[in-house]
Formats: sequence, C-alpha cells, structure tokens
Amino acid sequence: MRVLMVSDVYFPRVNGVSTSIETFRRTLSAHGVEVKLVVPRYGNEIDEPGIVRVAGRPVPGDREDRLVGWRAMHRAVLEAAQDCDLIHVQTPFIAHYAGLKAGRRLGLPVVATYHTLFEEYLQHYAKPIPPSWLRGQARALSRRQCNQLDAVIVPSTAMRQRLESYGVTSPMHVLPTGIPMAQFAGGSGMRFRRKFGIGESRPMALFVGRVAHEKNIGFLLEALVQARQIRPDALLVIAGEGPAMADLKVQTAALGLQDAVQFIGYLDRQQALPDCYAAANVFVFASRTETQGLVLLEAMAAGVPVIALSEMGTTDILAPARGAFSPPNDPRAFGEVLGQFLKHPEAWRHLNDEAPIYAREWTDVAMAERLARLYGELSNCEIGQKFRLTVAI
Repeated sequence: MRVLMVSDVYFPRVNGVSTSIETFRRTLSAHGVEVKLVVPRYGNEIDEPGIVRVAGRPVPGDREDRLVGWRAMHRAVLEAAQDCDLIHVQTPFIAHYAGLKAGRRLGLPVVATYHTLFEEYLQHYAKPIPPSWLRGQARALSRRQCNQLDAVIVPSTAMRQRLESYGVTSPMHVLPTGIPMAQFAGGSGMRFRRKFGIGESRPMALFVGRVAHEKNIGFLLEALVQARQIRPDALLVIAGEGPAMADLKVQTAALGLQDAVQFIGYLDRQQALPDCYAAANVFVFASRTETQGLVLLEAMAAGVPVIALSEMGTTDILAPARGAFSPPNDPRAFGEVLGQFLKHPEAWRHLNDEAPIYAREWTDVAMAERLARLYGELSNCEIGQKFRLTVAI
C-alpha cells in the first residue's frame, strides 16, 4: 500500500502538525511503511534523501510560515500520488485542495487530520473583524472541507464532538499522534539548570509550546502571581517562540514578575528539550483550544507532573487524573494549586510516579499501528502488505 500525506507545514517550522507528521513518518517504518516527504522550502535546507522541498514565500506578517505556490503544490502532489493508494491531507490550506484534486483525478480515497480548532484560533489574528462572523466562517469552511473527504482523523474526542456540531457527516476516527517515550525519559535537569543559571533547588514550573495568544500563557502569568504568595521563589520557564512574545513580556513587567519568568526560546528536541523537562518540578498548561496537548504527555514521559486546564483536546489526557491535576478555569485557583504543589511537593509525589506509567499508554508506536490499520481499512488493502507512505507538504 502507498499513502500520500499532504500538508503546508513541516520542520524547521516547529508546531504540532510538524511534530505529528515527523512522529508518524518515523514510527510507521516499523509497520513496513516507506516514507517520502514533499515539504515547503523555508530557507537553505540541506537536501535529504526522501524529502522534496517545494518553493514558497513568507506569509505576510508571519516570518515563521511559508506559502507554497498553488500550481507548484498541485503539480508536486499529483506527481507523487501517481502510484499511491490513499491521500492523507494534514492542513486545510493549499494542501487540502491539491490533495483533494489529485485524489479525485486518480480515483483515490482522501482522508484528512483536523489538527487545529480554527474557530477559536482566528479571532486572535484578525481582531478588527467581529469574532462571531469569524467563527461562523471557520465552521462553514471546516464543514465544507471535511464533508468533501472520505474520512476525517481527529486527535481527540472533544474535536470529534465539535466537528459533529458543525454538521460534519464524513466518518471520523479519534487517533492522537502519540509520543516517543525514550526521547523524553533521559534528560539531564542539572545540565539545563546550569546552562540557564537556575538554582538547583529553585522550584520551577514549565510551559513548552508556541508562544501564541491562543495558548493562553497570560493566564499562567496571572496564576504565578498567586503561586508566589505561597512559594515566593517560584520560577516559570517559557520554552518557545511566537507572535505573543512581546505582549507577554509587557505583561510580565506589569505584574512585577521580571525575576520570576524566564523566556528561553525554542529548544532542540534531541537534547535541550528533554533536559528542560527533566529540570522542571511541574508542567503547566492553560490553552483552551488545544486539539490534543502532546506536550502534556511529553512532560509526563519525563516524569514531570502536570497542572493544566481540562479543555478541548486535553480533556482526554487529563480525565483519568493520573499524573496530572486540573484546577478550575480561574487564575487565582490555578495559582493556589501551583503554589501548594511547589511548597509541599512530597504531598504530590504520587503524581510523579503515575506520570510516566500513564504516558506509556500514549506511545507513538501504538498510535502508528492504529494509523496503519486505518489506512488499510480505508483503501481496502491488507494490513500485512508492505506500505510506502509518501508525505507531500
């Protein structure tokens, strides 16, 4: 069986979609899947076997993303799909239309993963436009695109329910990405603390992710004010970059938290990020629009307990209350829990023990097996056949 994935983003652009594609690209090989990537060219990336870069230009007002040419993407996808059995779309932009057109022209089933809750996302980036109008347009577009597909993969139960409320009638399959346990279990917390000048015994809360408005990081800053009333030396480390950075630094100063918040930018996922997780006493997360919340599982895999809001995609992870705690959606209440955790860590020791055990239930290997089986079902191919997965981005 041969599968073609289509997306508008990939590394070096760091986000959840890129991480998901790379995770499945790596783990599907264990199920006889050969992977080929066709991705945007962000700069002067070194050519690699199996990876084809499609030329693109910067998105206006967004230095991180690239807009590939419409015709170039359509040509690349159609050429790559010639010997494939199924097309898997990863993003709803040019990739969606290129993948759908190629699939219909070649008579192939087309499936997509719905990664991003655009209903909540767009209002942060188009503020002059009324939010109600934006939400209506996002719902209509999502409904139209999803109903053009043969099946939709969603990373969480909450996302499936949201799409059902939009009127999506295509078959939907809940299948999260999964995490590589070994990658996050061997970090050196002391190495990280020495590098960034953090005291060995200073209590450290950690956020990892894109520094964007929809991540609700401002909520964490407000919660930190409350937490420091209980544990005055508490530190919040924010690992990531993004468009909300300037606003968050202004908020940090306004709240008098200059000595309590450390922005450290993006980290290499091979060593620096595992070290960062290992250095933390607790992972904190307040996004209300997350589709799955993989960073929660990454932290748990490193043995770090999680304090997070149970909203949208994080609910599936947090519901069993294993290795994690979900305070009310209120910064003072959240900060109270965080402060008590950092002041009395021995009382929460069971969360440290539970976290890595629970994370093993969400491994990338298990999710790749489920995806391979789903591909077989959708294309009527036998599971035992050797797959070749072509990923066009």
